[in-house]
Amino acid sequence: MDISSILQGGYQHPLSRSWQGRRALTKSMLMYPIFITDDPEARVEIPSLPGQCRWGVNKLEGFLGPLVKKGLKSVILFGVPLNCQKDGRGTPADDLTGPVILAIKKIKELFPSVYIACDVCLCEYTDHGHCGLLHDDGTINTGPSVERIAEVAVNYAKAGAHCVAPSDMMDGRIKAIKRGLIDAGLGNKCTLMSYSAKFASALYGPFRDAAGSAPSFGDRKCYQLPPTAKGLARRAIQRDATEGADIIMVKPALPYLDIISDAASIAPDHPLACYQVSGEFAMVHAGAKAGVYDLRTMAFETVESMVRAGATLILSYFTPEFLDWLEL
Repeated sequence: MDISSILQGGYQHPLSRSWQGRRALTKSMLMYPIFITDDPEARVEIPSLPGQCRWGVNKLEGFLGPLVKKGLKSVILFGVPLNCQKDGRGTPADDLTGPVILAIKKIKELFPSVYIACDVCLCEYTDHGHCGLLHDDGTINTGPSVERIAEVAVNYAKAGAHCVAPSDMMDGRIKAIKRGLIDAGLGNKCTLMSYSAKFASALYGPFRDAAGSAPSFGDRKCYQLPPTAKGLARRAIQRDATEGADIIMVKPALPYLDIISDAASIAPDHPLACYQVSGEFAMVHAGAKAGVYDLRTMAFETVESMVRAGATLILSYFTPEFLDWLEL
């Protein structure tokens, strides 16, 4: 056998195997998505998302406290309003007494070391369930949608969010949010993380159950990216980096590892996030429950593939488990 054919000598030991990765998964690379509802005492399990709940603000101390002690560094908040009056412009999104703004203040008070990101979208707060404002014919009205999204983002930043993360996929919203943050004196105090390449995926079902955010008519295929649209994704990443995004995100993650890799090349000087979405999480659990594989092993394999593709930040519902697993 030729000398150049021998590779196994380089990974025959557990330690030398670990050296083969360019980057290792750490606790600080994990951001935990949590659902905050407007019942302050709520703890409601989400059947399609194993182990996940909707939480009221008065339950956050007991819920997050043990995770912070294990090394939880960051969370991203999703509001789930169940007791408000929704309308066409998503007025409840930045209500000062709404779940997101109350949760920002509560978490900062209880756990000042935790980094707080806020998803910015209107779908949970509009009476039609779409991510922006609509024309009379039901199509997206981009200009007013961008203006409203930027307003919500700035108000989350004013409430104390360390990061705002628009997931609506409206054209031009990154520039508008960045300008809004600068004009509010927050341009250097709040990170802007863009869901730059967010695809119209079949993997969002459990999330929509959790957040109550399914559209009441139609779908989101005219503003989320087609799954085959590699070129569009690349253009969106380039655009958002140019418009002022501080972090680029790809969503979902596992079916779009090529896009994560592309993003790492297109925006090499930006942190790169990916979202292991609800359907990905549920699939890993379902396979483990069926005996197809070990849950922990597959959770690591999926997330480490994202790291290998170039991700430096991973939004994952497995975060609590990884806080334990990474100690082993």
